[in-house]
Amino acid sequence: MTKNKLMIFGASVVIALTLIAVFAPFIATYDPTEINIKAALLSPSAVHVFGTDSLGRDLFSRMVYGARVSLFIGFVAVGISIMIGIMIGSIAGYYGGRIDSLLMRFVDMMLCFPSFFLILSLVAILEPNIVIIMTVIGLTSWMGPARLIRAEILSLKEREFIQAAKITGLNDCRIIMRHLIPNAIGPVLVNAVLGIGAAILIESSLSFLGIGVQPPMPSWGNILMEGKATLGICWWITILPGLAIFITVLGYNLLGEGLRDILSPRKNAVRD
Repeated sequence: MTKNKLMIFGASVVIALTLIAVFAPFIATYDPTEINIKAALLSPSAVHVFGTDSLGRDLFSRMVYGARVSLFIGFVAVGISIMIGIMIGSIAGYYGGRIDSLLMRFVDMMLCFPSFFLILSLVAILEPNIVIIMTVIGLTSWMGPARLIRAEILSLKEREFIQAAKITGLNDCRIIMRHLIPNAIGPVLVNAVLGIGAAILIESSLSFLGIGVQPPMPSWGNILMEGKATLGICWWITILPGLAIFITVLGYNLLGEGLRDILSPRKNAVRD
């Protein structure tokens, strides 16, 4: 019961943030990039709900548009990682032997690199922009989905319905795409939900370090970076985006853990 409540809370957070991101132009009360030096560093009030930053920009509007940027990066980055992971994991699991060994050693090699520092290095070398950030995060986080899909396909490929598909003359590509992947996708979907929170956290960290989303485009990470200089006198500029990141990552983690419990084979077996 407690886990169900936590999952509902996580799902509510995810739905609310998605709606905020989609309807950002209607929710934001000001232009998030509009500079008004006369209104700089105003505390939260009825006019500026979350106050203003050092350039007089409305913090609430920047937070709303920052949700759009952060969620977009999270979804696209995870989409890239899932597609690569499914492709490599399904090939390795279905064919086995030397192909499986070669691909899994490549996965092990990629896992040897500290992910965040690898991302940090690549983004620092390349010109930091939203496309580069999404691509780099996706290209450095596909190993988990690959191992999950491989494990599922290893257990599925010996089942009767796969043997029947082979006997009927279906080619390998069709067997993988139409029979194996749809039946093995459950754990990967859970990993994807958890991965969105992780991708948002990585993007926020990169933006905080100044090599992520570049101003004036707002993201929660660069709002944090801009607020650190005035933390002692204007706490809201740092605390509010920090809370947004915390609640978002928590929401996706709770939703992912809830889906994992629902899709758990052991739990389903007990129910049956």
